[in-house]
Amino acid sequence: MKAILYNHNPESSQLIRDIRRLERDVLRMGALVEKSFRLSHQALFAGDLTASKELPKIDRKIDRFYKQIELDCTLILTHQSPTERDLRCLSAFMQLVRDLERIGDYAEDLGDIAVKLFSYPPHPLMPEIAMMSHHAQAMLATSLVALADLDEANGRNIKQLDDAVDNAYERVYNALAQQRDVPGLLEPFLLLGLAIRCLERMADHATNIGQRVAYIVTGQRS
Repeated sequence: MKAILYNHNPESSQLIRDIRRLERDVLRMGALVEKSFRLSHQALFAGDLTASKELPKIDRKIDRFYKQIELDCTLILTHQSPTERDLRCLSAFMQLVRDLERIGDYAEDLGDIAVKLFSYPPHPLMPEIAMMSHHAQAMLATSLVALADLDEANGRNIKQLDDAVDNAYERVYNALAQQRDVPGLLEPFLLLGLAIRCLERMADHATNIGQRVAYIVTGQRS
C-alpha cells in the first residue's frame, strides 16, 4: 500500500508503524473476503459443496480481523495524537472493515443457499446470476486495488461498475416475479431471490469501499 502518512516528526514513528500495520491487516482481511466470495461462487454455480463448507471457517477469520482492526483503531485514537489525515484514515478503516465483514457474511449466506439449491435442477436464469457474481467480485477486487494504491479515481469509478449489477438485479428479479404456473415447489425461486439480493448488497459494499478510499485521499465525502 502507498504510504498514507506524511510530514510526521520523529516522535510519531510509533504512530506510523501502527497505522502501517493496520493497512496490512485491512488488506489481509480483504484477501480473505475475496477468497470467501470466490468459494461462494463455486458453491452456487458449480455445485461445489466442499467450497460451501469452507465458508464458515473463513468467516470466523474475517470476524477476528474485523474486531481486532476496530480495537486497534480505537486504541490509536484514544492513546496517540493522530494528524487530521491520520484521523481520516482511521475513520475510513473503521467503516471500510465493516463493509468487508458484511461481504463475508453475504458470501456465507450464498454458501447456505447453494446447499439448499443443490437438489433442484439449474434455473435458466443462473448464467445471468453468475454474471452478477462475476461483476461484484470484480468490483471488490478493484476496490482493494484502489485501497492498496490509494487511487482516488479508481475508487470513485467503482460506482459505475455497480450499475451493471443493479441492472442485472432488476432483470432477474422481474423475471422471477413474473413467472406463472410454476410447477413444483416455490423454494428454489425464493432462494434465487435471496441470492441476487446478497449479490446486489455485496456490490454496494464494494462501492462503499471505493468511496472510503477517495475520502482517505481527498477528505471529501461523496
